[in-house]
Amino acid sequence: MTAPQPSVRQRLCSALALCTLALSGTLAAQDAAVEAPTEAEAQAASNWREGLEFSRHELTLGERTLAYRATTGTMQLREEDGSPRADMFFVAYTLDEQDSATRPVTFCFNGGPGSSSVWLHMGAWGPRRVRMPEDPVTPAPPFGVEDNPFSLLVDSDLVFIDPVTTGYSRAAEGVDDSDFHGVNEDIDAVAEFIRLWTTRFERWSSPKFLAGESYGTTRAAGLASRLQDQHGMSLNGIVLVSSILNFQTARFDAGNDLPYPLFLPTYTATAWYHGRLAPDLQSGELSAALEASQEFALGEYTSALALGDRLPADRAASVAAQLARLTGLSEDYLVRSHLRPVIHEFCKELQRDEAESTGRLDSRFTGHDADGVGSGTDYDPSYSAIVGPFTAGLNAYLRGELGYENDLPYEILTGRVHPWNYGNGNRYVDTADRLRSAMSKNPSLKVFVANGYYDLATPYFATEYTISHMALPAALRDNVSMAYYEAGHMMYIHEPSAAKLAADLSAFYASASTH
Repeated sequence: MTAPQPSVRQRLCSALALCTLALSGTLAAQDAAVEAPTEAEAQAASNWREGLEFSRHELTLGERTLAYRATTGTMQLREEDGSPRADMFFVAYTLDEQDSATRPVTFCFNGGPGSSSVWLHMGAWGPRRVRMPEDPVTPAPPFGVEDNPFSLLVDSDLVFIDPVTTGYSRAAEGVDDSDFHGVNEDIDAVAEFIRLWTTRFERWSSPKFLAGESYGTTRAAGLASRLQDQHGMSLNGIVLVSSILNFQTARFDAGNDLPYPLFLPTYTATAWYHGRLAPDLQSGELSAALEASQEFALGEYTSALALGDRLPADRAASVAAQLARLTGLSEDYLVRSHLRPVIHEFCKELQRDEAESTGRLDSRFTGHDADGVGSGTDYDPSYSAIVGPFTAGLNAYLRGELGYENDLPYEILTGRVHPWNYGNGNRYVDTADRLRSAMSKNPSLKVFVANGYYDLATPYFATEYTISHMALPAALRDNVSMAYYEAGHMMYIHEPSAAKLAADLSAFYASASTH
């Protein structure tokens, strides 16, 4: 019987591994039998300008051991004439001895705009994660990484993508960075990366998923439509973590009253966590307080805001009293704010009497400002708690465990992408309709939405509002599932929420991968 021939992907990976090892002078005996690449494969290998690093690892989860391959490096995007556009950095994890026709692959990214994929990579789903304390406090350095018992690698191969100017991804020499810094520009570049990776690694037959967090959900919704319409790539599922598709729901601009009722339940959750609610609400479960807050938000509060200056004084006083019960803020403050507490003022005001400020990404965290009488906070204590551990963890992990060396600064969350082009002159980006379009054209596409109750960046009630206003056909509404966690924007840094998220996603992948 003729021995089975290796696939193009296997031969390409072997050839690239040979090149990498030969350069370092560490060619192992076990690689000596690898076949030389064909001329076509050698040409394909030359497309990797920086080269790739391959390494093999194991992840033990209870009685199960996952043997997997990590591929780390940059992929060059090019114009059709061959001129380079950008080098995009990625880390991919694939199980050994898999059936690519049935094994899902998930393309993961964070948001910002300007964020690398470090948070989902080293916090949520990669096989190794940053070690964080159980309580919402800033850990003391030095920091470390550990095996991730909740890795999504159980359910899917993973490709973590850094958009241009984030991580180690950069525009090519002579190419303007701003060519990638916009809603549509960014979607186009990431879509091209996904198409190219899928082609080179022969995964067109695999079930395919997108997973984004924060602005990454904005990107994911646009990508679903872009991949399908331009590249003919149909997806099985999309995971939206801390979602924001319609920016009108989160912009506290003059004349835009929509955020106030949509943020209110998260204000309530935050006040409940810090013991600031009215006694009758504080003594009960969080769910009871949220139910009362949601009912008031969509009813009396929305109606009162709609009246503007026509709101009678007695009714304004009544609304202020209700808001005080539900937010922990004083009635006097709420009256002076015209019943419209904006997010940065809420974070400063809630615990002002204790000289503490409240976190935005995760309102369980608290910090201290230099000025106790100002209207805003000096910093977000929830971001300060994670940026050090994740930066150190990622940099140590790439060189120490994955063997990838690059002397560029790894841009964790950069401001170099601004100004960001939000497009078409509209004040508020909204990619929800692109997601609706993708779901309508591909009725098998399923969407999972993860929400943190203590997330003041992308509140869960705003996400519910957006999803319920997508005008999905009735037959497709059950394709969207929502889950909730007693944590913040990065709910996976909270151990019980990380465990629940992993279980929820296993069920989602099982449902979305087979029809």
